[in-house]
Amino acid sequence: MDAYDKGSNARPVPGEPEAAVPDSRPPEGQETSDGHETADDHGTSDSHGPPVGQTPSARIPQQYGDQQRGDQQYDGQHDDERYDDTALAGPPLPPPPAGIAALSLPYQIAAALALAVVAVAACVHVGMVFLHVAPSNTVTKQHGQAIDEWIYPEFEQNWKLFAPNPLQQNIAVQVRADVRAADGEIRTTRWYDLSALDGAAIDGNLLPSHTQQNELRRAWDFFVATHDNANRPNGLRGALSEKYLRRIVVLRLDREQAGGRGAVVQQVQVRSRTTNVPPPKWSQEQVSDKPIVRQLPWWPVSEADRAAGTRPGESTGTEASAR
Repeated sequence: MDAYDKGSNARPVPGEPEAAVPDSRPPEGQETSDGHETADDHGTSDSHGPPVGQTPSARIPQQYGDQQRGDQQYDGQHDDERYDDTALAGPPLPPPPAGIAALSLPYQIAAALALAVVAVAACVHVGMVFLHVAPSNTVTKQHGQAIDEWIYPEFEQNWKLFAPNPLQQNIAVQVRADVRAADGEIRTTRWYDLSALDGAAIDGNLLPSHTQQNELRRAWDFFVATHDNANRPNGLRGALSEKYLRRIVVLRLDREQAGGRGAVVQQVQVRSRTTNVPPPKWSQEQVSDKPIVRQLPWWPVSEADRAAGTRPGESTGTEASAR
C-alpha cells in the first residue's frame, strides 16, 4: 500500500515526504466535461494577457469572473466608444457665402449700384403717383407739369371702379374723312364706327390685345378730360390729346382703306355717340334712352399724322417699284 491513498481525499502519512498533487486539468487534446478542449502550455492564458495567437475577444475569461463572449469576432466596436474622432476634427466649417457675398468685389459693387438705382427709381415713382392722386397742394401747383409728364400716359390712374356711381354708358367713337382719290377727286367717306370694329375683334377672342380694348377708349377719355363742352382745350395737354386722337383715327382709316385703294386722307371729323345702359327691371331708376352725339370740328391731316408707309410720297414710291 502506498503512503497515501489515491484520490482527492487522501492525506499524507506522517514522516514521509509530501507527494505532488496531481493536476486537475485533463491532458492536452482531451475535452473537459463542459465540452471545451484544453491547450498546451504555450496556448493557455494567464493573468498577464490573452494567449499567443488569439485576439482579446477570443479568450475564455471564466476563471477571472468575466462574462463569456463566445465566438464573437473583434470588430473594434468598443474602440469607437472610447475615442471621439470629432474632437480631433475641430469646429465645423462655416457655410460658403451665398447671394451677392459670393460674387467678386467688382461684381458686388455693380450689384449694389444696380439695387440702389432701382430703389431710388421705385421711391420716385411712388412719390409721383402719390402727388398725382393727392388733393391739390403746394408741390402739385409748383411741379404739376413734371408730375403729369411722369404719369401720362403709361401710369395714368383711373378710380372709376371705386366711384359711388360707376360709368353706366356706352360710348361709340366714330370718324369720317375727306379723301383724295387716285383720280384726284375729293370725296367724303361714310361714318366708320371704330368702337364697333374693336368690339367685333374682341368677341370670341380669349386673349384680346390691350390696344384693341383700351387704345381708342382711353384716347377719347383723354380728349374729353382736357376740353370743355365747346371742344376748346383747357390746358397744354389739350393740344396733345387732340394730336393723339387724330393720329389714331387716321391710322384706322388707312387700315380700313377709306375712300378706296390709293386714296389719301385730307381731313377727318370725329364724333361720339353716347347711350345710357338701361337699368335692371327691378330698379326704380329712370334713364333716357335717347343717344347724345358730340361732334368735333374738321381736323386737317398733316404728314406727321400719317403712319410710316402710308404717306403719299412713300406710297407712290412703293407703287412705282411694284410696277
